[in-house]
Amino acid sequence: MTLGSGGSSVVVPRNFRLLEELERGEKGIGDGTVSYGMDDGDDIYMRSWTGTIIGPHNTVHEGRIYQLKLFCDKDYPEKPPTVRFHSRVNMTCVNHETGVDKFILSTSLILCSSNLFRECLFLLFKSISGSEKIDSKKFVPLANWQREYTMEDILTQLKKEMAAPHNRKLVQPPEGTYF
Repeated sequence: MTLGSGGSSVVVPRNFRLLEELERGEKGIGDGTVSYGMDDGDDIYMRSWTGTIIGPHNTVHEGRIYQLKLFCDKDYPEKPPTVRFHSRVNMTCVNHETGVDKFILSTSLILCSSNLFRECLFLLFKSISGSEKIDSKKFVPLANWQREYTMEDILTQLKKEMAAPHNRKLVQPPEGTYF
């Protein structure tokens, strides 16, 4: 988020941005079918978050409650958070073995600046996603990440993705199973 008038702008610091997101997440979002909050209130870096999506109507996801883990690294919101489904789900943009959104993981790998960190991410990526090719068009908010996007945007878009024609009728794992 940037503030300013005319040609000047001020970039809101990461922790202030996350405090805004926390406040919004605690108040509830829209119709109440998407929510998020911190995993640990003592985490002064505000990195680990939990999200919940209630499956959209008229889909195989209807009435199901999906739990997700979001991790906002030190570069958030300049770079997207890592997003992982904790609840098992069958969607085209999710790795069926780990619950990690395949594009998010590859984006983190590509954008990583530290060589050691890049190597670790590469090994992690290889071990959990095999050699599957990633289609960046499958999850647009992360493919075209912008600083203004929020965790709410990600969760809301994932819910919309559940209702998309290519995901709305996919056979789902038994309810209550986790990665």
